[in-house]
Amino acid sequence: MKKNNYSYVGISFIILLFGIYSVPKIIKHFQTADLYTFNKVPNFEFINQNGETISNKNFEDKVYIVEFFFATCPTICPIMNARMVDIQNEFMGNPNFGIASFSITPEIDTPNQLKQYALKNGINHKNWHLLTGKSEDVVYDLSNEGFKLFVGKGEVSHGGFEHSGLFALVDKNGNIRSRYDEHGNPLMYYRALDEHGFGNQIQELKQDIKLLLNE
Repeated sequence: MKKNNYSYVGISFIILLFGIYSVPKIIKHFQTADLYTFNKVPNFEFINQNGETISNKNFEDKVYIVEFFFATCPTICPIMNARMVDIQNEFMGNPNFGIASFSITPEIDTPNQLKQYALKNGINHKNWHLLTGKSEDVVYDLSNEGFKLFVGKGEVSHGGFEHSGLFALVDKNGNIRSRYDEHGNPLMYYRALDEHGFGNQIQELKQDIKLLLNE
């Protein structure tokens, strides 16, 4: 019996040691952003809804989301920005978080019109910039080539333009980041129009923003 008791004590001691050794590693794992790193965001310079010049420098040392939209979009943009407002509210008051919304119809979306759009849609985080002021070609190049997010002409029923319903997540160093899917492949983007309903990828995006804010 004594031998068995010693065995139990030995096993318990090993388990205790394993726990002491493992817990810090587990904590570190959850504090470290295990997200894939893609290319850096290209240089850009636009005018926001307040008439201010905004460039990459305004997002230095910030975690931010990028989307391409247009204020008169009758289809997916209202859904996208409802999701984005939800994210905004989650990080309201955080100076290290931001959003860059690039208009794909810069000739229509003047700073004043974007200001009205912001007021109408509850956009009030100081680091959420609705960006315009460059030619259509410049915006298309930034979206299609820089972010690999499709933008182009579309059907009249879609407002005359087409663009993705995806959000890009950018870290404090200006790199596009994303989590992995169930097969271990990096997603690259987060779906605003989640077929699983309001939540799945938006909640994942919120989680990943928090991870990057803590990096």
